[in-house]
Amino acid sequence: MVASAHGARRAGRGLLLTRSATLALCAVALGVVALASLRIGSIGITTADAVDALVRYAPESYEQTVVRTLRLPRTLIGLGVGAALAVAGAALQGMTRNPLADPSILGVNSGAAFGVVTAVYLGELTHPLQFVWFAFAGGLIAAMLVYGIASAGPGGATPVKLALAGVVVSSLLSSWLTALLLLDQQTLDVVRFWLAGSLAGRDLSVFLVALPFLLLGLAGMLLLSHQINILSLGEETARSLGMHTGRVRALVTLLVVLLAGASVAVAGPIGFVGLAVPHIVRVVTGPDYRWVLAYCLVVGPLLLLSADIAGRVVARPSEVQVGIVTAMVGAPFLIALARRRRVAEL
Repeated sequence: MVASAHGARRAGRGLLLTRSATLALCAVALGVVALASLRIGSIGITTADAVDALVRYAPESYEQTVVRTLRLPRTLIGLGVGAALAVAGAALQGMTRNPLADPSILGVNSGAAFGVVTAVYLGELTHPLQFVWFAFAGGLIAAMLVYGIASAGPGGATPVKLALAGVVVSSLLSSWLTALLLLDQQTLDVVRFWLAGSLAGRDLSVFLVALPFLLLGLAGMLLLSHQINILSLGEETARSLGMHTGRVRALVTLLVVLLAGASVAVAGPIGFVGLAVPHIVRVVTGPDYRWVLAYCLVVGPLLLLSADIAGRVVARPSEVQVGIVTAMVGAPFLIALARRRRVAEL
């Protein structure tokens, strides 16, 4: 018995070491990709110029000015938005026990986009700095609609009903959004590139407005990781363990709206990051959301920045918006995921 307990402790320490080492490697890879994001584009930048632009900026250097004013904000936005979308998607998957859940599939992204487009149409807003509050409001309303529809009828908000309600709400909001864009050419001109999902064309002021909401949402999710673990065991199990499931679900939903709303306000609606990244990291972490969320903080921006760099490379000197790249990669991933037995049996 003593030998068995000792072996279990050794196995636990080995698993902890493996997860920690893999997370550290992912962090190193993220640093490399972030540096590449500063260097790669229509104008090639050397590593020395990229580093100098950060530590001893010389305004007379054209290359350093490009890094400081264009690529640094783009990279920081990619880091923040990638982490936010991945963590929000993982939390939704754990809370709903639905492997297809993410902010876009459950209507939050569509709601945030609809809120921004409606505000542009009615209030003549023109700058992403003004979009944040309307993105939050739209995302929150969409989330409330999805949960209200899914909770109706026997059984409450089951994973399948949540996904179906999300599809209904997303389709409805997307059709209204399209109608607004067709009614007003000026609104279309303001938001058409933003709607494709892009990290380009934003300055640091936009990122700094959204940063407190991103940090609050990420910190809140990490603090709730244990509760999300319990929710992922099922409603009855969570209640038997003394959890007030309604309160926890409401708090997680509010944090998802914070993360998705801030992300959409800054970068536009970017899909599939919140869907794909949690499944990728579970290969290493297993179902423990304390590790899943920690990995999502690193792997989410790693994937998003990699997609952004790919979009710059494939169409030089022009570029493909990162939202288009993630959709091209994410659609086959969603098809493969939907074919898995565990999804088919939901």
